[in-house]
Amino acid sequence: MLRDERRIPQIVGVTVPRRAVGAPDPVTPLLQHLVATTGLDEAEARRVVGDVVAFHREGVDDYVRRRHAALQARGLRNPEIFTRVAAELAERVVAPPTLSERQLRRIVYG
Repeated sequence: MLRDERRIPQIVGVTVPRRAVGAPDPVTPLLQHLVATTGLDEAEARRVVGDVVAFHREGVDDYVRRRHAALQARGLRNPEIFTRVAAELAERVVAPPTLSERQLRRIVYG
């Protein structure tokens, strides 16, 4: 059994919230699976789960702004950036509603 099954270390400012008493624990089975199938030890598996949770917790606005800045720094221009960001958003595990170029532009520039 894993030590302190409900606690994931803080990764990038995000922690997995503690579950309510009696609620099913979604983290422990995942940790056990990672440890059993990947060769990761428990601490490494917890770090990986924390990173994945942090990645998926990033809001749409923050994601759009971060990706816009990163792509702009690589020299891409807005039409290509907004096309690429819209495609990336559609591929996310829990995809947000489709955003138009105008909506993406408003997120970035207000």
